[in-house]
Amino acid sequence: MVSSQPKYDLIREVGRGSYGVVYEALVRRTCARVAVKKIRCHAPENVELALREFWALSSIKSQHPNVIHLEECILQKDGMVQKMAHGSSSSLYLQLVETSLKGEIAFDPRSAYYLWFVMDFCDGGDMNEYLLSRKPSRKTNTSFMLQLSSALAFLHKNQIIHRDLKPDNILISQGRAPAEPTLKVADFGLSKVCSASGHSAEEPVSVNKCFLSTACGTDFYMAPEVWEGHYTAKADIFALGIIIWAMLERITFVDTETKKELLGSYVRQGAAIVPVGEALLENPKMELLIPVKKKSMNARMKQLIKEMLAANPQDRPDAFELELRLVNIAFRDSSWDT
Repeated sequence: MVSSQPKYDLIREVGRGSYGVVYEALVRRTCARVAVKKIRCHAPENVELALREFWALSSIKSQHPNVIHLEECILQKDGMVQKMAHGSSSSLYLQLVETSLKGEIAFDPRSAYYLWFVMDFCDGGDMNEYLLSRKPSRKTNTSFMLQLSSALAFLHKNQIIHRDLKPDNILISQGRAPAEPTLKVADFGLSKVCSASGHSAEEPVSVNKCFLSTACGTDFYMAPEVWEGHYTAKADIFALGIIIWAMLERITFVDTETKKELLGSYVRQGAAIVPVGEALLENPKMELLIPVKKKSMNARMKQLIKEMLAANPQDRPDAFELELRLVNIAFRDSSWDT
């Protein structure tokens, strides 16, 4: 381990949560703007979330314009720092892995351990903030759904299941007008990298055959099978279906904890609103009312959303079929958004 002069100057805090703090920063050598996420490794839960994000983003060998890019991850112990690498034999890295696996701190709790993630800086906030502060736009809707489907196909091709797709975790890089902004799928703390299929180390497993059992995510975007604890990457398709439906009709609800207005579709049961996945778990044969606010919706778009939100995950398209169908709807049907 070596001491190092800071490579980055923190400019301002741009976000904070129970998991960490995000800063806008400048690279000293180039003056390029980056986002720096600081995560305090004081609890096993924080360490596990941080390592999941690191493993997912560092496993990607190429970049995608709609997936947040991890420039580097720096591990800090007190005043000493080192660059973290996947599979490292560093004792500090191995202590973090042990902490994650055992669920208890495996290093000296008297020392301050931090992980610093250096990533793309997105200047437009998140998808909620961007869309809900503007009038609905067919051009923006088209751009966003194509970017999101492309990002999801890329992640699934790279054996990554996100498990927490929601507008809060989709960041906006505004760029220059009149071009539409660029979306970046971010926050991989709950993601899962699927391992090899077992036939050979080189043969990747299909994310649609990689079954997971940990129920995680955010209620309003969770597929019915996630509530049960037996699911695959098709749960990401369901979450994206909720997002696209809500975007097209500007369906929102108010988060009970933060009181923030959020994009998300739901089922109304009396005076209560219920997550679509939870409602479908209780009644798999329930017919979703789509559209719920508009008078009409393009038939192919309506059918695709219904398939994305099918109670049976086998009835949902995979990410590659989804991307192709959205491209066809967007470019072959001039009235898709009506």
